[in-house]
Amino acid sequence: MRREPPHLSSSEVVDYPLSAATVDRTPVIANMLERARAFAEPLIADESLDTGENTLAHADAVARIVADMGGSEAMQAASYLVYSCQHLNRPMEIIAKVFGNNFAALAVETTKLVHVQKQARSATGGSLASDSAGTQTENVRKMLLAFSRDLRVVMLRLASRLQTLRHAAASKQPLGEGVARESLQVFAPLANRLGIWQVKWEIEDLSFRFLEPDTYKLIAQLLDEKRIEREGYVEQLRSRLERQLAEHGVKATVQGRPKNIYSIVKKMRGKSLDFAQVFDIMALRVVVADVKDCYSALAWVHSHFEPIAEEFDDYIARPKPNGYQSLHTVVRDVVDGHAGKPIEIQIRTEEMHDHAEHGVAAHWAYKEAGHKGYAGVWASGEYDAKIAVLRQLLAWERDLSDGQKGQGLFDDRIYVLTPDAAIVELPQGATAVDFAYTVHTSLGHRCRGARVDGAMVPLNTPLQNGQTVEVIAAKEGGPSRDWLNAELGYLASHRARAKVRAWFNAQSTHETVARGREAVEKVLQREGKTAFKLEDLASQLGFKSADNLFEVVGKDEFSLRNIETLLRPAEPPPGPDDGVIIKKARSGDSGGKGGVLVVGVSSLMTQLAKCCKPAPPDAIRGFVTRGHGVSIHRADCSSFRMLLKNNAERVIDVEWGAPKEDAGSVYAVDVAVEAADRQGLLRDISDVFAREKMNVIGVQTQSVKGTAWMTFTVEIADAMRLAQVLGVVAKVPGVRAARRR
Repeated sequence: MRREPPHLSSSEVVDYPLSAATVDRTPVIANMLERARAFAEPLIADESLDTGENTLAHADAVARIVADMGGSEAMQAASYLVYSCQHLNRPMEIIAKVFGNNFAALAVETTKLVHVQKQARSATGGSLASDSAGTQTENVRKMLLAFSRDLRVVMLRLASRLQTLRHAAASKQPLGEGVARESLQVFAPLANRLGIWQVKWEIEDLSFRFLEPDTYKLIAQLLDEKRIEREGYVEQLRSRLERQLAEHGVKATVQGRPKNIYSIVKKMRGKSLDFAQVFDIMALRVVVADVKDCYSALAWVHSHFEPIAEEFDDYIARPKPNGYQSLHTVVRDVVDGHAGKPIEIQIRTEEMHDHAEHGVAAHWAYKEAGHKGYAGVWASGEYDAKIAVLRQLLAWERDLSDGQKGQGLFDDRIYVLTPDAAIVELPQGATAVDFAYTVHTSLGHRCRGARVDGAMVPLNTPLQNGQTVEVIAAKEGGPSRDWLNAELGYLASHRARAKVRAWFNAQSTHETVARGREAVEKVLQREGKTAFKLEDLASQLGFKSADNLFEVVGKDEFSLRNIETLLRPAEPPPGPDDGVIIKKARSGDSGGKGGVLVVGVSSLMTQLAKCCKPAPPDAIRGFVTRGHGVSIHRADCSSFRMLLKNNAERVIDVEWGAPKEDAGSVYAVDVAVEAADRQGLLRDISDVFAREKMNVIGVQTQSVKGTAWMTFTVEIADAMRLAQVLGVVAKVPGVRAARRR
């Protein structure tokens, strides 16, 4: 049964969001293998892979290899679904509907990994040369990350790669060097670390066959020449050993050990040996019932053969890092007082042999695992099996990096587990707080404590590879400001640190918006406009939402006078204009001093409209108001066009009076400036007006999302001069546009 993580007694039990592949919820499907093949056959039966092999035939072979490796029927069925993905518009949805989420996730993740490998080979020119350690490590990283989402993916990829090599060898087709070298340098070490020996040996031999065909043929020929002589001798020795062990009270199965050409070549090169000197060319394997019988058999072998002391290894007492257990000894058969050829003998139990042959694949389907031992740990189900696999993947990486600092996959990353054994990737030096934010932002905010491998630890404790992390979270609350203090060491992840800052910024923004809302609502109350919709008010002022308006008001970046001006329009139709009276015509005055001349009428009071603020030499029109004389508008004024449409009979012709040389008349006009907000912007623009001797009598500014909107009210003698000054303003750094309103 699966071991459940410890229950939280004083805090909320955290529900970690896991992928569909993390927990197997696959429904039991009758004839699963046949149904998966029938589903895939119409899609892949008539297509071929890049190697030229028929896709359906490849899938059939992969399913058989998975079965030989100890994979369940469900795993074999997945072999077909992987190759169907590229033919489906929505593979996740379609496969999940027919076979369940678990199958869909497995097929899609495996397909992604295939694409990543192809892209990686293309990027490196199809080569994984020994001097390209960085490229190789990056390929390994991508593979490992894919495996971590669903550890069964590795089984399918190993089986598929083995079949690709088998097909190329059987069809005598050439195989790209990149594929062969990747198989030897990445897939074979991975199979070794997972203890899948049969797959490891075959991948090594087939890869070596394509990489060094001449050497491969030479060793194969030497083995074949000695085959009849060797097989006869080994069979005689095998039957003798099995019979005499039984007579000694040890029931054992003795068999000849398969020959691995690549391992022979490595030993010859590593120890500078001739072919005849390689000890394991002739070897026997003894399989017994229990550990006690292992040592009994060893004692008998050493008493009847001449042992070579330096060639003895006890991997039962000291298992290999990948969990391999066995007794290894090399002996010589003494005949007539003369020592014969050396023979390697391996002695192990049935359980050790099962693990040696299939490794983790022998119990890959976790729910079917039972209590099988793995990597020196007695696995109690899915949880322990996943931890064991993760540790082997970590060890596999160390094998590839040869222990050289700076070249390892985990120099900058670590991999830890949730209580449900989902694997989480973190930066080196990450803490439980980083872990919580990686799992879910809300969990990070509410994190109050952590257990690492079952023990309570401070939240700023750096995590290590392979540890199990359990977060203790409050039901509500937010992060601590201490987490942002780099000296305290709570956060190593930039992403987690950004989430903490965002939380505090959101709290500050909330307070600012509340303050701005209160100020705006007071203005509405003072103006008697409480029925005015806040969203409409924001829209009319140029904001996307009311909250955006409240935020800039709360920051004192937007004047409330802008709201008052909007609520008290300058010229509400169809009432009179409320312009500022500039002059009142006197008897005999024809508009002198730069005034306005009303054509055909004398002694009328005139005023310049606030909505458009005309100035010479603008084209102007007049509008007779009720009780306020004639309001003077620019001919292109939008407010004037509305007045003309509704009251055309009150529109009259006007013109600028000819000013005297010493008149000195000035007119107030508005200038709009749009610019990228920065320090000193207002000062620089004001300096331009000062240098150009143009008096500024009013300024309004607001900044929204990095853009400054400014309105300057300046006094001018004529509009032509203003156009020149605006050209200078437009050249101020950051200014995007400067125009008269």
